[in-house]
Amino acid sequence: MKKVLIPVTNHATLGDTDQANGTYAPELTHVVHVLKAQGIGYELASIQGGQVPLYGTDAEGDEVNSQMLEDAELQAKIANTLSVSELNISDYDAIFYPGGFGLLSDLATDEQFATLAATHYEAGGVIAAVCHGPAALLPITLSNGDPLIGDKSVTCFTREEEIDFGTISSIPFLLEEAIARKAAQYRKVQPWQEFVIEDAGLITGQNPASAHAVGVALAQHLKTQ
Repeated sequence: MKKVLIPVTNHATLGDTDQANGTYAPELTHVVHVLKAQGIGYELASIQGGQVPLYGTDAEGDEVNSQMLEDAELQAKIANTLSVSELNISDYDAIFYPGGFGLLSDLATDEQFATLAATHYEAGGVIAAVCHGPAALLPITLSNGDPLIGDKSVTCFTREEEIDFGTISSIPFLLEEAIARKAAQYRKVQPWQEFVIEDAGLITGQNPASAHAVGVALAQHLKTQ
């Protein structure tokens, strides 16, 4: 069985504010829903391990999110993530980073996961990320010293979407700018529209509306490996 490693944040607030945050549930649940339907396994991990924070668990009208949050396997994995120190990256066929603002405060600068991801990618593995998930791509440096995204076309949550969401003044940094400064090309479409880019084994989605499509692209890639 193919297996996907899903690194998630341990950071429970929006930046330095007291607003509850973490991983945005629909971006996790929609991708896991696709993986399960395709018979692809997954594991959740975080820097510290253990219980991880979620928000968006009450997203209105999102039946997939509601259904998956009641899934016993997913509940168990959220309550007891593996720590990065426990991981053997060769056990996994892909890495997927869901979004949420929390990872801007930990995975966006974490060298342990970044090193594992570089090893995985250079061994032919695929990496996917959606919304703020591409923040975790920023510290990934390949063995030749180049940034993973240095020759890639990438998308992520946009400045306009931060403004619409009311978070532009609270985020630790503007992800669009950070990605645009490091990637070969940064691309986006109108706010809140589905948009996914695939480039040389790297799959990125712009926003929550893109999560399902990222899951589909990831599953298709794994089926053809």
